[in-house]
Amino acid sequence: MASETIHKSSEPAVLTITPGAKKIFQSIYRAQNGAAVVIDENIALIQVSDVISKMAFYYEKIRNAVQYQEEHLLRKDAIERILKRQIIIENPIKFSKVDVRESARHLLIELIRAGYLPNNSLPETKIDEVAAIIAKYLELRRLMPNLEMGNLDFVIGLASSEVEELIDPDTVSKTIMSVMYNLLEKRLELPASLPYDQDLPIQLYLSIHRSFLKFDNDMLSLILLRYFNGDWEHATKETVQRVAKNASSLRHLIDDQLNHVLAGRIDHIVSSYTVFFTILKDVISEDPEAVYDEFFDDTKAFSRRIKKVCAKRYANSRTKLWRSAWRSIIYIFLTKSIFAVLLEIPADKFFGSTVSSSSLAINITFPSLLLFFAVATARLPNDENTKRIISGLEEIVFNEKRKDDPIQIKKPIGRHPVMNVIFALIYAVTFFISFGAVVWLLDTIHFSWISTVIFLFFLTFVSFFIIRIRRNAKEWIVVESRDTFSRFLLDFFATPIVATGKWLTGKFSQINVFVFVLDFIIEAPFKIFVDIAEEWTKYVRERKDSL
Repeated sequence: MASETIHKSSEPAVLTITPGAKKIFQSIYRAQNGAAVVIDENIALIQVSDVISKMAFYYEKIRNAVQYQEEHLLRKDAIERILKRQIIIENPIKFSKVDVRESARHLLIELIRAGYLPNNSLPETKIDEVAAIIAKYLELRRLMPNLEMGNLDFVIGLASSEVEELIDPDTVSKTIMSVMYNLLEKRLELPASLPYDQDLPIQLYLSIHRSFLKFDNDMLSLILLRYFNGDWEHATKETVQRVAKNASSLRHLIDDQLNHVLAGRIDHIVSSYTVFFTILKDVISEDPEAVYDEFFDDTKAFSRRIKKVCAKRYANSRTKLWRSAWRSIIYIFLTKSIFAVLLEIPADKFFGSTVSSSSLAINITFPSLLLFFAVATARLPNDENTKRIISGLEEIVFNEKRKDDPIQIKKPIGRHPVMNVIFALIYAVTFFISFGAVVWLLDTIHFSWISTVIFLFFLTFVSFFIIRIRRNAKEWIVVESRDTFSRFLLDFFATPIVATGKWLTGKFSQINVFVFVLDFIIEAPFKIFVDIAEEWTKYVRERKDSL
């Protein structure tokens, strides 16, 4: 007869923590309990008027409403926009005559006014650090052989990424990404037939930044610039000259890595680990000492904490989903709906068609209704997903549950050219069927051809935004969804509409009239007005102090 003292579970009596998990604990503990930062009273801080800053803050809200962008990129994009205005509008002729220190000072002041940086917290020495970055990239641009606008955009994108990195160092995230890289670098394995062994390390590094920190292509390009030029971060004059001389070939190398065949397949693997490590960061951040002690006192406490954090993240995901939907509705209404409606009425009259109030109402309300329906029916994580997160985290944190078996990267699908032609033809047929069905339905309810074109325009735009929004809602899902026949049919007929919306979004974002008016007509004089108002408040304060 078996002894009653034998445990029914195969769970080890004591679980030991992996070196990587210990590093994350130490990093978070130091970030929370490090020595308090003592502000030297002799060091001047960058300070702006709180009253005047309100104007800039609300302007920034309006500006962000007319150009849809992911929330985590708003500050970086603001840096890029300010640098472009300073260089292209205010100093369009000779980059060498830009006062880089004054440019850096204005940049930081504008970021504080807009609410992207705290007021009265940054030392003025930060101005010189930002100025050094601006000077480096202006010199690079001046020495580059081609004076195309694309090159200027590329250089300013790199500069804004480096400034963003400077003003927001995140040691905890760097530690987590280092642990994630070391873990996956040992396990990822390429099929023997793929000749990308040399590219795998940098592709994994890019994927972790793309997934964990949500880097855009400008920020990834900065990583690649440093990868191909190890001395770029502390570049000398000779370094800048060398990079400028090889700028064309360097851009090709960067583009090749950004569009690498492995990128999507590695991203698919890294996305799950991003969820694991983000949840782990949340769990530890609640109380590093208590969580660490519970590993030895209560082995079930860790899973309970994970469930609690997951529930909170899922709730935040729902909130973020609705917030993104509202931002999309406002963006589409301000930049697309107004022009479409203003166009529909005179166009109907010009071509002799009757202005239909019903079609006009449908075209105005349809985008919002479709977005609301898509958000309301979006799939969110469930209990099965939480169980997989717990399992994944235990593999990362405990030596006894760690897995060392290789993770095979799927080989890219290779098709015969004839099959590609056949599939392209089928896709073209699907394209006409999808749009044809919508046109037929609109014709049955007596839409004019002008109203139909506007409806299709809205349909494609909103469909693409729905895909983007729902993709964000899926960021915490690590359990693969099951394919169903209804899902297959929906994807089959919706893909041409979404693809058209993506193409139109890219084209129309380049000719956004509201953005042009705000950036090139309103913003420059508005910033001058804010500067004058700021100086006036200082003058009034000085007069008051002298009384």
